[in-house]
Amino acid sequence: MATHPTQYARPEALVETDWLEKHLKDEDIRIVESNEDVLLYDTGHIPGAVHIDWRADLQDQVIRDYISPKKFAELCSRNGIAPDTTCIFYGDKANWWACYALWAFRLFGHEKVKILNGGRDKWKAEGRPMTREVPKYPQTNYPVPTKRFDKEIRAFFDEALAQSKGDKPLIDVRSPGEYRGEVTHMPEYPQEGVLRGGHIPGAKSMPWKTATNDDATFKPADELAKIYLDQCGVKPGTETVVYCRIGERSSHTWFVLTYLLGLENVRNYDGSWTEWGNKVGAPIEKGGS
Repeated sequence: MATHPTQYARPEALVETDWLEKHLKDEDIRIVESNEDVLLYDTGHIPGAVHIDWRADLQDQVIRDYISPKKFAELCSRNGIAPDTTCIFYGDKANWWACYALWAFRLFGHEKVKILNGGRDKWKAEGRPMTREVPKYPQTNYPVPTKRFDKEIRAFFDEALAQSKGDKPLIDVRSPGEYRGEVTHMPEYPQEGVLRGGHIPGAKSMPWKTATNDDATFKPADELAKIYLDQCGVKPGTETVVYCRIGERSSHTWFVLTYLLGLENVRNYDGSWTEWGNKVGAPIEKGGS
């Protein structure tokens, strides 16, 4: 990667809207909608798409963690997903939460995952078909994953701290105001959930949406390389940790770095600022850009 790539490292990880419209009834795919607004699916969705609620379906309801491997197998089974099913994720807000759902599927080892380029917004803008009909698929018998890939694609507090102290690539993908410590949540949201504002020492600020165009599609590979390799200091030989507030926006950046730029050593710190900003003894910085 001495020179900037001219194409995505794994172009097969993206599906275009025109292709998907022609393949809505393919039996070996499952279209998955996952939105920030969990009620949006009911107002209309891509025909055949199932709904995965990031809060109710992917997160443990008692402790702050993801569901167990057993619960993941049950989730896939009731949505007609088998280990060899290609899951095509899409959602609102430039696929922000769709990438979160994809990352969670990868956490449990599901390999056949793709993103609908442009997501829900592009699909609707192009006038493609929508329906309120909720599909029903034959239940599968998805095997319980033998492990969760926490060590491979997930970072925890101590690892994020070591990344900071080691002056290794650490990317804060929140809004500039959150990074500077002026607000503790995105500007248009309630300011809640954390005691202190700021960022992890040494982290570079690169808001997640920098990777997308106005139509919610991803920017070309060479532009992404300039953003992350040049401006953020990301490089193939060094591990990179990305974070936001609860790990959802940083899942989007993780997808860009892992699938579009082809880096194999990127981990998502999903504890993110909600953990860091509330943790006793955690060092913070304010200001910067």
